[in-house]
Amino acid sequence: MKLFIHGLESSNQGKKAVYFKEHFPDMVIPNFTGDLPERMDKLKRILEGKTGIIMAGSSYGGLMASLFAMEYPTRVQRLILLAPAINFIETSGYRTKKLTVPTWVFHGIKDDVIPLRAVEEASDKYFTNPVFSLVDDDHFLSRTFDTIDWPMLLLEGDKNT
Repeated sequence: MKLFIHGLESSNQGKKAVYFKEHFPDMVIPNFTGDLPERMDKLKRILEGKTGIIMAGSSYGGLMASLFAMEYPTRVQRLILLAPAINFIETSGYRTKKLTVPTWVFHGIKDDVIPLRAVEEASDKYFTNPVFSLVDDDHFLSRTFDTIDWPMLLLEGDKNT
């Protein structure tokens, strides 16, 4: 199962969500509102009983995907985090642990919303061997998002399930 989690001030109608709907029609792209506990409860309901989950999360959605994987690591096949707000893991109120789930992180060097240094530190602390890609872009990854090798990240994983 493939799932995209949008950012805090976005929706399932944003640019990234629309891209995934057009290119990966089987991807689940829910809309999240409310505070972190409300969003996490909805995410858990959506993923109840699912395994082999490939999650892509943007900004706050990256935080949510990471927290879900920390709680259910055997159910998550891989994480793809886009300018993730993982610098808030410590203060989220959720239990944390180091993950061995394969993780890709894409972060813009011109991101003025989520500090790059804090994301690098959180990546090292919470993920085992993350593939960390710095891109010449801003927080929204507006110039580089559609250049990411999405078929490799989202479809190649299907061969391993």
